[in-house]
Amino acid sequence: MISKARLKKLAEEHGTPLLVIDHDELRKNLRTFRKYLPRVQPYFAVKAGSDLAIVRTLFKEGASFDVASMPEFDLVYENIKGMPAHERQQWIWDKVIYANPVKPVETLAELDKYKPLVTFDNLDEIEKIKQFAPNAGLVLRLKVSNTGAMVELSSKFGASPGEAVDLILEADRQGLVVEGVSFHVGSQTTNFQNYVEALNLTADIYAEAKSRGYTKMNLVDIGGGFPAPYDATVGPFRELAKIINSEINRLFPKEIEILAEPGRFFVATAGYAISKIIGKAIRDGKPSYYINDGVYHTYSGQIFDHCRYPVKAFKRGPTKLSAVFGPTCDALDVISQAENLPDLKRNDFVYSEMIGAYTYASATSFNGFSPATVLHVNE
Repeated sequence: MISKARLKKLAEEHGTPLLVIDHDELRKNLRTFRKYLPRVQPYFAVKAGSDLAIVRTLFKEGASFDVASMPEFDLVYENIKGMPAHERQQWIWDKVIYANPVKPVETLAELDKYKPLVTFDNLDEIEKIKQFAPNAGLVLRLKVSNTGAMVELSSKFGASPGEAVDLILEADRQGLVVEGVSFHVGSQTTNFQNYVEALNLTADIYAEAKSRGYTKMNLVDIGGGFPAPYDATVGPFRELAKIINSEINRLFPKEIEILAEPGRFFVATAGYAISKIIGKAIRDGKPSYYINDGVYHTYSGQIFDHCRYPVKAFKRGPTKLSAVFGPTCDALDVISQAENLPDLKRNDFVYSEMIGAYTYASATSFNGFSPATVLHVNE
């Protein structure tokens, strides 16, 4: 954890808006995941923090990677491009999953030379993969409950349980190899029962596939959803891990490889946003502060990720209920209408913690305002 004093000093040295990424925290989160889920190989979901330095740190720690586009794949590839060809190919087989269930044909054609592991959830995707990436290994994405997740995904992705084995057998009929089943319980899932239901459903799909003659599957991808500790309503990770460990050990033999796609869990707590007040007004009877970062920039996760990042002051003193706005001329650019802040002046710094996931990854240059400078510390 970075102290307030250090954050303020970094803002003074580098200017604002500033997003600080603490690589000690990245390493700690990866090690925590491995400690409590020893049977599960984590594939970092690059979309949560698509930054070369983040990928490099996790690569050095031995992480695998979940990518959803060729630019994300290229971020990972940067770390292995110097390997001998055979070693590089082996690493891609073992360490990368292209987990976007629907892919452009151009992407499939580009991926094919790497013989990648890719997900699918419909018949059209089977036909595309057969034509443009016949060397790929396949993983069927299953539709599961996303109840209690901050961001649900099941309305867009996942084959229904009733069609799952039919799709597996059709892929097999077309000469492709389905290596396993994946699911995603929804991002920032605080309902741990989602994992129990999804794992049991996956075991049922395995059993049905075997009963219908398909025995080539050897992996289960339990997706992401592992919650960041944004507030006290989020249960401890060790409790979720205990539930997952119990179910995977009960349902799947040791020879079945277990994958996961943590994104938020690795990067959320590693990010700190620091900005400065560029204007102040009294609106509707309360102090209203305008800062040089906003929902089109580092705070974009408030819109796209349905998350909230409380704004805090470095100053101390009596507080008042205050509003905080971003710098653009759009009334959507509201960070908060209810922050308890002391009396602040123009050029005072403010900050937010646990803002490392799905924030600067979706930042824009709307209205001509550039995204925050990203500063990596403790690399």
